Amino acid sequence: MTSSPSASSLSRSVTCFGVGEGWPSGDRRHASFLYRCGRTALLLDCGDGMSSAFKAAGIAYEEVDAVLISHMHSDHVGGFSMFVQSLWLQQRRRPLPVYAAPRAITALKAWLEAVVLPPELLGFEIVWRPLRGGDHLRLGEIEVTVSPTSHLESLRQSFEARYPATAFEAFSFVIEGSGFRVAHTADIGDVRDLQPLLKKRPDLLICELSHVELEALCAALKASPPARVAFVHVAREHLESPAGVEARLHTLLDPVPFSLPKDGEVITF
Repeated sequence: MTSSPSASSLSRSVTCFGVGEGWPSGDRRHASFLYRCGRTALLLDCGDGMSSAFKAAGIAYEEVDAVLISHMHSDHVGGFSMFVQSLWLQQRRRPLPVYAAPRAITALKAWLEAVVLPPELLGFEIVWRPLRGGDHLRLGEIEVTVSPTSHLESLRQSFEARYPATAFEAFSFVIEGSGFRVAHTADIGDVRDLQPLLKKRPDLLICELSHVELEALCAALKASPPARVAFVHVAREHLESPAGVEARLHTLLDPVPFSLPKDGEVITF
């Protein structure tokens, strides 16, 4: 269920390169979304398969103004090196800012070197920018507010002492500009992670549906309703009965409008 876009929203959209969750899937790529707001294009996450989706969408490789990495799980970053290789082969020349947690930047640099994509080869500069909760980023025509989430907290408690170089940070984002506000959960660990996203009503919420209980999530959304919700990263048990989960969402969320986009869909806002 989606509302008709206004004329002013026609230059604002999010392309869903991958809406899949962490489990392997034969028909869903992993998390990656391209936000286009006027002349600004922001790539949020680089899950496995996003390079082929990017190519199929016919988007110029010079167009991406920045990349945001929400966290270091493979379903959100597994396609990063292939995307950088694509930029190299397609002869991108513009510098590319890449925003990630500080320890994630160290790992991503080492990864690119390990797959033989050193900086001297690329032909363009990757400008690494550390990402921290509470950051406010100005990217072209948009402002991005970064909020920490609890998604990796239990893993941090279990493993950080043994793996101090691992990035256990996870982030969600509010993307806004003149006349619009979009919130993007990436992966959360608790419905309380939604609070900074819903503090001011978003026109669109891109919301994961894997790591919190459906009833608790819908209750939080009804308490602070966005204008509409697009559910992505849907848990495999829900996908076993798409009609069933859609019916449950109607029951639990009504009257908040929602959709369950597929790979390749473009959502205007």
